Amino acid sequence: MQKPSRRTLLRAPFAAVGAGLLPSCSDSGPDPRSGPQHTAGTGAFVPQGPKGFVNPSDPEVLAAERKRGSGPVRMVKLTAAESTLDLGGRSVRSWAYNESLPGPLVRVTAGDVLSLTLSNQLPEKTTMHAHGVRLRNDMDGAPDLTQPSIEPKTDFIYRFVAAHPGTYLFHSHVGMQPDRALYAPFIVDDPREPLAYDKEWIVVLDDWVDGIGGSTPDQVLAQLKPGAHMGMGMGPGRDSPSPHGSAHASPSPSNARSKSGSKTTGPDRVLRNSHSSMLHGEGGNVAYPHYLANGRVRTDPSVFQCRPGDRVRIRIINAGSETAFRVALGGHAMTITHTDGYPVQHTKTDALLIGMAERYDVLVTAKDGVFPFVALAEGKPGKALAVLRTNKGGNLPSANVRPSELDRECVPARRLLPAESVAMDDRVPDRDLLIRITGSMQRYDWGFDHKVYDVRQRHAVRAGERVRLTLVNATDMWHPMHLHGHTFAVTGISSAGARKDTTIVLPHRKLVLDFDADNPGLWMLHCHNQYHSESGMMTVLGYQK
Repeated sequence: MQKPSRRTLLRAPFAAVGAGLLPSCSDSGPDPRSGPQHTAGTGAFVPQGPKGFVNPSDPEVLAAERKRGSGPVRMVKLTAAESTLDLGGRSVRSWAYNESLPGPLVRVTAGDVLSLTLSNQLPEKTTMHAHGVRLRNDMDGAPDLTQPSIEPKTDFIYRFVAAHPGTYLFHSHVGMQPDRALYAPFIVDDPREPLAYDKEWIVVLDDWVDGIGGSTPDQVLAQLKPGAHMGMGMGPGRDSPSPHGSAHASPSPSNARSKSGSKTTGPDRVLRNSHSSMLHGEGGNVAYPHYLANGRVRTDPSVFQCRPGDRVRIRIINAGSETAFRVALGGHAMTITHTDGYPVQHTKTDALLIGMAERYDVLVTAKDGVFPFVALAEGKPGKALAVLRTNKGGNLPSANVRPSELDRECVPARRLLPAESVAMDDRVPDRDLLIRITGSMQRYDWGFDHKVYDVRQRHAVRAGERVRLTLVNATDMWHPMHLHGHTFAVTGISSAGARKDTTIVLPHRKLVLDFDADNPGLWMLHCHNQYHSESGMMTVLGYQK
């Protein structure tokens, strides 16, 4: 089968997300001074914290970036601003990139230098994080750790080599902003793409609350904390501490009102008595009114058109903030080819469980008809829906459709094996790190080792080490854990699993992750449940000098 050309990929339908944003190539060629650039110009940023660690723009970081090479420069501009968004027949006010939901598709080829200008037209500070990308530390977008936050009415240029092909995600890394529309898909194409397929379909999933009935994510976070609402069944307890020294401290409801224009109190969005057998406990704690596929509610889904017999690559991205999705395409089995951007040994499955910020690439051979792509909110009421159509006739599926594939085989990430090209060797770890995941719903005191985030924290590693990170989940909740700037292998006693950057840790279980310390700097490790991370479940891995 003929492989699709780059032009074919760029023309591939992206459902309701909007046109792919093809960056232009600069005439001047690669800029060896690639690095942080405010429009006003600043020196290298040095965060608070102990001495003896590699800072975000130190020579070690610049040397690692030079090793990634320097290809053509692709210029992109995104504007973060208050916007009116159409969810599929319903308009809401929120914050978005380029007034679209999801934000515009950014696409480059591995080896390109991406020069992305983020213009902040929001009423508060922001940053942008390239989730899953192994990039230079000062381009990571972690506020007050790798850069100062971008002030309103100013720009910041994110400039880095996109060295590794894969399916990635841009999103804000400030406060509860990611639970608005401040996210966009990021695809790095492989110039030697080994897969053969005819069409590509990008599906971005999300849980949505902003602007519905006067709700904002900041208000929902306030509702989840003890004492926010008497009689809500939250249990006794003091107010949980805010993350001391955190760049992510959430605004109070009154601040939320001044920034978003919404009411200081919205509808009760606390979800009680949720349960998922797959997640070994509660599915989540936020009762989202809508779940979206490519920015649309299930009553008005986006439709992807192809021909019967077409081999379709589906890139699935969970951009949600508090929801795992169980996904399936009605009438079809899926072949998993990648997880979190890295290839795996091809594995057939009927369904997938995708935690927040995880990504999966799958191949399907399209049958003749109209088929629902359903994303169940795991452990919660509700679902997202998109449609695959291969003929002109036939009605769209019901908004309540539930394909039988959702209840068939669901291959978990821990069973996936890496492709030979990305498999880690069985080197003995040079360093062991043990981190306990702590906190409870009753106190909403999420953290690591009973500590909330402080920008001055450091878990020390050294360049060149093989690090074994053991995460022990001592809570009753599941957590999608993300390590910035690296990929890890989910490992067993004697074998390494798939390469990932985000993975689910089930309640009262431990997960052992191996990674190579090959990207100097200061890197966040955090839960990608936005409500947990904002309550303190973040820490820092730092490279020692």
